[in-house]
Amino acid sequence: MTTLAKRPIQVYLEEQQDRALRKLAAEQGVSLSELIRRSVDLLLAQVPAEEDPAWKIIGLGRSNIADLGTRHDEYLVQETSKEINR
Repeated sequence: MTTLAKRPIQVYLEEQQDRALRKLAAEQGVSLSELIRRSVDLLLAQVPAEEDPAWKIIGLGRSNIADLGTRHDEYLVQETSKEINR
């Protein structure tokens, strides 16, 4: 997994969940935070890709630009420059 900026989150666990997770983290030699991140990754991996909300944006926009997928950054810069110069 690529290390990106992590964001803090506060979660309230049941006492028995906390004890079990801390024990498991110690057994695996990882921090509690790392164990929770791994658990979240496992849960998210079970979600079918088609149910990912990001899929809803596919097809929202249409253009006649054949190379938009490969040169999208260039086109965004061009359009942003036009907006700034207005």
